[in-house]
Amino acid sequence: MQRDIVQRPGTTAAGTQPVARTSLPGNLLAPSAARRFVTAALAEWTALGLPAAVGFSDRLSEDAAVIVSELVTNAVVHAGTTVELLFRLEEATEDEASALVLEVSDHHPARAVRSDHGPGAESAGEPADYGRGLELVAALAERWGVTYRTGLKTVWARLPVDDWNPFPDARGEPGFGLRTAELLAPTTRRAGRDDGDWAGRGALSFLAEASDLLAGQLDEDIVAALAGQLLVPRLADWCAIWLEPESGGPSAVPRLAKVWHVDEESIPQLRALLEGDPLRLPERVGTGAVSMPWPGGAEDGETPEKDEAEAEGVALAYRITSGGRTLGAVLLGRESTARVPDELTALIEDFVRRVGLAVGAARAYTRQATISRILQRGLLPSKVARIPGVASSLVYEPSDDGVVGGDFYDIFPCPGDRWCFVLGDVQGSGPEAAVVTGLARPWLRLLAREGFQADEVLVRLNRLLLDDAMEAAEAAALMVAAAGGQHSADSGQSRFLSLLYGELVPLPGGGARCTLASAGHPLPLLLRPDGSVRPAAEPQLLLGLMDDAVYETQSFDLAPGDSLLCVTDGVTERRSGPLMFDDGDGLARALSGCAGLNAEEIADRIKHAVHAFAERPPDDDLALLVLQAE
Repeated sequence: MQRDIVQRPGTTAAGTQPVARTSLPGNLLAPSAARRFVTAALAEWTALGLPAAVGFSDRLSEDAAVIVSELVTNAVVHAGTTVELLFRLEEATEDEASALVLEVSDHHPARAVRSDHGPGAESAGEPADYGRGLELVAALAERWGVTYRTGLKTVWARLPVDDWNPFPDARGEPGFGLRTAELLAPTTRRAGRDDGDWAGRGALSFLAEASDLLAGQLDEDIVAALAGQLLVPRLADWCAIWLEPESGGPSAVPRLAKVWHVDEESIPQLRALLEGDPLRLPERVGTGAVSMPWPGGAEDGETPEKDEAEAEGVALAYRITSGGRTLGAVLLGRESTARVPDELTALIEDFVRRVGLAVGAARAYTRQATISRILQRGLLPSKVARIPGVASSLVYEPSDDGVVGGDFYDIFPCPGDRWCFVLGDVQGSGPEAAVVTGLARPWLRLLAREGFQADEVLVRLNRLLLDDAMEAAEAAALMVAAAGGQHSADSGQSRFLSLLYGELVPLPGGGARCTLASAGHPLPLLLRPDGSVRPAAEPQLLLGLMDDAVYETQSFDLAPGDSLLCVTDGVTERRSGPLMFDDGDGLARALSGCAGLNAEEIADRIKHAVHAFAERPPDDDLALLVLQAE
C-alpha cells in the first residue's frame, strides 16, 4: 500500500466523531504522557462500545502509541513549545474504512518537518542527522502529512481500524514496540555490512530512540525481548540475554530470558545450545566486551582451528548492570567475521548499559507494586458484612501508580443489633498513609464494639490520631528514608483523616435507622425513589487537626427504596482540565438519574460517570459505597 505524504483527510460534521484532546508541556516527559493518554482513551472508547471502536485491537493501540510518541518527540525536540494532541475516530464511508486519526501540533510553524521520505530528504545513502522517528510514522500509518496554520503546525497520521497490517510477515512477540524496534536504526545485512552507519550521529540516534523505547517498559521480560529485537540484525546476527534472579545469591542460576536470531528457524537450536550453560560474567571484567567461544563451535577443552573459528564468527559477552549490581548478561554473535570494530563494541556497551537501567527500573517498579498490593490487601477487610434489610454495593479502585493509597472502607456488626459502616481517606499516600490506615480501621472497630456512640467514636479517634498515629507515621517515614526510599514531602499531613462513619439499626417494618457523622469528608447523599437528592450530613472538621474537636451526628430513617451514596474525594475531585466532577453539584445530578435502580446498578452508574468525566484515567483512589433499604 502506498504511504506518501498527502493532503489531510476531511472531517465530518462537528460533534459526530469521538474526539480526545490534551495539551502537553514541551519537555521530555511529554512523549510518555502522550502514550498513556492515547492508550487510556482507546481503552475507554472500547469499553463504551462505540461503533467505530469494534475493530480496535492490541496492534492498533500499540501502533497509535508509537506514532504519537514519535510525533510528540519531534515536536518537543524541534519546536520546544507546548504540544497539542488530538485524536478522533472517523466512521466508515463508502470509500474508506473507519480510522483513527492522530494530530500533533506545535507553535513553530516555520520549522518544517524533516523526513527521509518527505520533501527535502537526504540523498540516498546519507543518514539523517536527526533520528528516524518519522520512518516509524511512515511505516505504521496508512498515510500521514503536515498542515500549516497561522502560528500552528500540525503533523497528522491516519490508521485504519480494520485488520490492515503494515507488517504482514511480522512475527514479533507481544509487547509495546516489538515490531517497531526494527525501524529504529539502519538495517544491516548479514553480508556486506557497512559498520560506518553507526559512527557519530547514527549511533546517537539509535541510542536515544532505543532508550525511550526501553524506558517505557515495566516488565523485565519485555525489556529483554525488545533488546533482542534491537540488537538483531542491526548489530549482531544472534543474541541471548540472561537475567539474574532478583533475590538470588551466588548459588542462584541466571535465567535465559531471550534468544533471538536473524534466521528465526535457528532460534530453537541456538536456545538448546545455550540453555545448559548459563552465562555469568565475573565483576572483575567490568561492563566492556568479553570474547567468548562460539556456541557449539568446539567440544569442551578443545580449541577450534583458526580458519574454522573465523568461518563461524565472533561472539562477545557484556555484563548487564544497574546501580552497581549485576542483573544479567548479553551474549551476541556476528557471523563470518574475524573482529568487531571498536566503535561498534563501544556502541553495544552503551546499549547494554541502557538495558540494565531499564531492567533495574522494571524490577524496582515490580517490587513497589507488589509491596503496595500486599499492603493494600492487609489494610482492607477480607469481606464486608451483610446488613439485614439493607443491600450494599461497594466500588474500590486504587490508583494505578504502584503506591499504596489512603482510602479505606469497612462494614461490620456491633452489639445491640447495630451495623457500622466506614469510608475514610488518609491525606497523602505511601508508607506514612498506610500506617495511619492500619491504625484507624481497627481503632474504629474497637471503639464501636465498646458501645461508644458515633460522635464519641470520632472524638476518641481524633485524639488517637494526634498521639499514636503521628509517631507511627514519622517512624515509617524515617525507615523509608533509611532504606534509600523517598520521604514524602507532605508526610506530616498523613495524620489528617477524612472520615464518614455511620450506624444502621434495622427497623421492624423495613428499612433502617441511620446515624452518621462526616469529618472533613465529602457529604453522603440520600436518594429518594422520586429522584430527589439531599445531603445526609453536615460538614465538620477533619480528624487529626485539633485535640479538642467536638463532633455531632445526624439521624434519619432510611425507608424502603431509599439509597445512601457515600464517596471519597477520588469521586468528587475527579478532574477534567480546570473542572471537577462535583462542581455545580455534579455528583447529586448524576445520582438523581439513578432513581429506580438497585444498589449495584447505582454504584456502577456513578463509577462509569466518574470515569467518563475526563479523558485521562483517574489519578486518585476511587471508593464509593451505596446502601439501599429493602
